[in-house]
Order: sequence, then structure tokens, then C-alpha cells
Amino acid sequence: MPHTVLRRRANDESVEQIQPDLIIPTGKRKGQAPSVASIYRALAEHKKQEAYTEVIEAAHADFANLQDIDDIPRPRRVRIRRPDEEADLRQRLQSRPHPN
Repeated sequence: MPHTVLRRRANDESVEQIQPDLIIPTGKRKGQAPSVASIYRALAEHKKQEAYTEVIEAAHADFANLQDIDDIPRPRRVRIRRPDEEADLRQRLQSRPHPN
């Protein structure tokens, strides 16, 4: 339904002019025309879906760009050689305040 309404609105038709020509395909009101309010709700939902898709694509692009950067500081691996070093390292890490 939104595609038909969008196509006809591009031809400068109002929703009130389009409404009688639309038919509900399934459900309790099958075969009847939807209300003007239902058409506006469907258009709003369609617009929200388009915006959501654009946001997701932008997020994917930003993430891909971050993967290409080599100057991001990365954590070093810590090699523990003696058992007492492990206890000392654990003590130092646990004594630090949590960043959040």
C-alpha cells in the first residue's frame, strides 16, 4: 500500500483522492478501503523504516572505516612468567578504579 500511495502522491494526488481506490487484502476488513488515518500511519511507518535502514548503513560504513585505521592503540598481551607475578598483576588490576 505505501508504494502505491507514494507513487500516486508523486503525481500530486491527495491521500483523500487515493483512499477509495485502495483495498485491504487480508484480515477482518478484507475488500474494504482503509481509512485516511490508516494510510497516514502506513506512510509514517514506511518513512521510519527508510530512516532506520539509512542509519544502519551509515553505522556499517563507519565501522568499516574504523577497521582500516592502524594507529588505534590496541591492548598489549601480558606474559606471566612466574606464579607470584600473576598474583601481583591481579592485585594491581583489581586496585584500579573501574573506568565506568
